[in-house]
Parts: sequence; structure tokens; C-alpha cells
Amino acid sequence: MDRLEHYRQSIRNFLTKYANVWQEEGIETQLITDSERDHYLLLRVGWEGDKRINYAVFQFDIKDGKIWVQENNTDVEIDKDLEEMGISKKEIVVGFHHPSMREYSDYAVV
Repeated sequence: MDRLEHYRQSIRNFLTKYANVWQEEGIETQLITDSERDHYLLLRVGWEGDKRINYAVFQFDIKDGKIWVQENNTDVEIDKDLEEMGISKKEIVVGFHHPSMREYSDYAVV
């Protein structure tokens, strides 16, 4: 399996794992994958009483030969899951960190 396909499969496996964890009545977990454009998203959509729920739990892109974590609204340490799948921190860009701050992490800068 080439690196790009490995990234795609790893992200899908990661999102599927967490999509199966969050199951609540009235709130749907949506796993959205676009392998053609390499966008991957886990959404929570529905109602909690009178409150509308609609937010991205996780959002990934694959671009410039790296996995970009665009959103992580959890306390899940994504890198640990991805490292178990053979993906190093240097292959991951934390896209929700300002570009000037990325050089101070263990992750890829770009």
C-alpha cells in the first residue's frame, strides 16, 4: 500500500473508531469522507433538548504529503492512535495551531 492510501485508510479507521463510541439518542454522528479531495470529517448533529448540536469533532485533510489535523474538539491525543498505525508525528501537521507556533512542537511544520 502506498503512503497516500495508508494515510486515507488510517484516517478512516480512526474516525470509524470514534464514530462508534459516541452514540446518543437525538444526536447523530456523521462520518464524512472525500477520498478524491482528501477531506475527512466526523460531525455531531441533532438536538439536546432545545439546544441544536452541530459541530465537527475531528477534521482531517491530506495535503502536501502530510496529514493535516484541522480540528480536534476532544481530549483525544490523535498522534497516539496514528502512531499505532505507523504514522509519525513528523507526518502530521496540526493545522489549528498558528503557523508561527508549529515549529515549537514535535509535529511537522508544513
